[in-house]
Amino acid sequence: MFARFRRKRINPILREMLQETHLRVDDMIYPLFARRGTGIKKEIVSMPGVYQMSIDEIVKECVELKKLGLYSVILFGIPDIKDSIGSDALCEHGIIADTIRAVKNAHPDMFVVTDLCFCEYTDHGHCGVLDPVLHTVNNDITLDNLGLQAVIHARSGADMIAPSGMMDGMITAIRGALDAAGFDNLPIMSYSSKFASAYYGPFRDVAESAPSFGDRRSYQMNPANRREAIMESLEDEKEGADILMVKPALAYLDIIRDIKERSDLPLACYNVSGEYAMLKAAAKAGVIDYDRVMMETLLAFKRAGADIIITYHAKEAAEILNNRAKI
Repeated sequence: MFARFRRKRINPILREMLQETHLRVDDMIYPLFARRGTGIKKEIVSMPGVYQMSIDEIVKECVELKKLGLYSVILFGIPDIKDSIGSDALCEHGIIADTIRAVKNAHPDMFVVTDLCFCEYTDHGHCGVLDPVLHTVNNDITLDNLGLQAVIHARSGADMIAPSGMMDGMITAIRGALDAAGFDNLPIMSYSSKFASAYYGPFRDVAESAPSFGDRRSYQMNPANRREAIMESLEDEKEGADILMVKPALAYLDIIRDIKERSDLPLACYNVSGEYAMLKAAAKAGVIDYDRVMMETLLAFKRAGADIIITYHAKEAAEILNNRAKI
């Protein structure tokens, strides 16, 4: 009489057959951080297993990724020289442009996404050109530069552009620049609901992108604002984004679900550095079963509505999924 639910869980074959949400290797994008030099593979203390790599090492890393079935990466650049406008990001031979070409030449089957922003390239660490009066990013000048940056990435061989700066009108500006340059078939995955989150701390170690003053709350979103997050993503959809994104992911599962229920566009989430670092620290302390907690966390993103997960766990998760498939 009271076995309505339990009788579908007792047999493991039936239990697997009735599983509603599934995680696949193809769901994940792996972040890579490029810097100048050769033979460089520098592990980040706050993010065990994550590295700054020279371009030659990134090309080698793609070989290992493909062995795991991971064919999608998102690239971030760490230039040797930073200035007030992020000139390296606007150069045909900047760190990201050169990395794209190297990866696509060696691995034409890799799907290369590029993070489109200026925080890694400016000496002040903010996401665009500063307004000297307001002491925040000048939205409209930065839009023009984002268009230039997007075209450079496209010409270098990027397969998808992912603007992350949270500038108003950025999708319209980038889409217009790409179309005018003949890249009308290049998709845009927008960081459409990106919060001014404390979960980004370790990323700023690996990308060397911490603001030299203030914070990014004048352009990234207030973590308390649910309705605004929905509006931000729906506005990017209107402007022509092909894929929407929520960042961070773990503390924003409600936002992922909210947007999924209101848009038919594919939805990504970014499983950010702080989320990754917490699991690594808990594993080191011996207080969790790391593999199980990691997989449960990734599954939660899918269950909430994410189609794509950008995650530093991608290699570990792929290995687990591949081993399950062999059983």
